[in-house]
Amino acid sequence: MNEERLYCIRGAVCAENTADSITEQVGALCRTLFEQNDISVDRVVSIQFTVTPDLDALNPATALRRADTGFETSAISLFCAQEPVVQGMLPRVVRVMVQCYGKSGMEVRPAYLNGAEALRPDIAARNKRR
Repeated sequence: MNEERLYCIRGAVCAENTADSITEQVGALCRTLFEQNDISVDRVVSIQFTVTPDLDALNPATALRRADTGFETSAISLFCAQEPVVQGMLPRVVRVMVQCYGKSGMEVRPAYLNGAEALRPDIAARNKRR
């Protein structure tokens, strides 16, 4: 059976509060998600970002458009919002959710990079075993 369904693939990355760092880290996160989940750009519906309030040097959607990812993002709908402030939250985090179509039954592989592994140690440990 070659049916497709809609998936939401999540991830996060920590960055310094500079345009260069945000661009580099958002690009690395999205490139990782696209590669390890075998996502083609034409299957992407939209990408949503949230960002902690301490990252205000660059919007992550702009960062993705600027990043050297190896894939074209101009036709992808991007959306950004500020992460809710919670006591003890991990600082300098960009979170992402990619909505895309994929083969029914595919294994979804989230990515947590550059210190964001602390948000989901269960996923980080599983990814290390692969």
